[in-house]
Amino acid sequence: MSGKIKAGIIGGAGYTGGETTRLLLNHPHAELVFVQSRSQAGKPLTSVHHDLIGETDLKFSGDYNQSVDVLFLCLSHGESKKLLTENIYPSTTCIIDLGNDFRMGEKVGEREFVYGLPEFQRDKIKAARNIANPGCFATTIQLGLLPLAKAGLLTEVHTTGITGSTGAGQKLQDTTHFTWRANNISAYKTLTHQHLGEINQTLKSLQPKFSDTINFVPWRGDFTRGIFVSSVLNCQLSLEDANKLFKDYYVSYPFTQVANEMIDMKQVVNTNKCLLFLEKVGDKLVIHSTTDNLLKGASGQAIQNMNLMFGLEESAGLKLKGSVF
Repeated sequence: MSGKIKAGIIGGAGYTGGETTRLLLNHPHAELVFVQSRSQAGKPLTSVHHDLIGETDLKFSGDYNQSVDVLFLCLSHGESKKLLTENIYPSTTCIIDLGNDFRMGEKVGEREFVYGLPEFQRDKIKAARNIANPGCFATTIQLGLLPLAKAGLLTEVHTTGITGSTGAGQKLQDTTHFTWRANNISAYKTLTHQHLGEINQTLKSLQPKFSDTINFVPWRGDFTRGIFVSSVLNCQLSLEDANKLFKDYYVSYPFTQVANEMIDMKQVVNTNKCLLFLEKVGDKLVIHSTTDNLLKGASGQAIQNMNLMFGLEESAGLKLKGSVF
């Protein structure tokens, strides 16, 4: 497109709002027009997002209805649908929702949402006007399973994943206190995590006869950001054939890489990457996957979707270095 994409953010005071703001301010083809926040209206963005000092003079807006080409909704779950029901936006305004209100095919009025996992359906995203951005655990788990589902090789999956405290949002909770998180790990939402619905929906669209279970146990970790997942299933492929299957599937996708040696989470923190590593023990295939929950798991993927929707290079504004030191 000619000229810069005019972008706005609603719900800009939280972690995903802050990361989306940071990426848009540094995007070569986007102009951040406004960042809305009910709780911070009138205050400088830097009063909340201290990492932006020296990068912007913008203040938080209380206005939901400024004219933009694309609107990022960084709201609590349930609030996006309410916002779009109560406020009318032009059909020419693209919506990218980072919450879970539209991931299962829900719509509001005439707005229908495309599930925004590029490695699953990049062409549909390119043609979409409204995107339901995937969840962070959902992204990390699915990227470890998509090639198997595409080949019809999925069987019952046992998945364990650990996430940083930012995955719980910015609002202080008992389990996000430093004194609770430090030197501590715990499980939560065992086998009932809210991302299981979108995971199953995607996998069954690729492998319609898949009727087994994704058994997912999420853990809270003693760190701020990042996700590390290990998925185990029965698979008759040799390790060599499994690696070929995965590398062939992801050959054209810039952010998902299959490594030849064990991965660790610090390799992806502060990037839009997903790294995968495969192991084979007997009949068991183990797929390790790791992402930054706030980037490939949220704001980075939202920008990736914007790039695709507006015909830009998919990686524009997302060439970020991992925080490995």
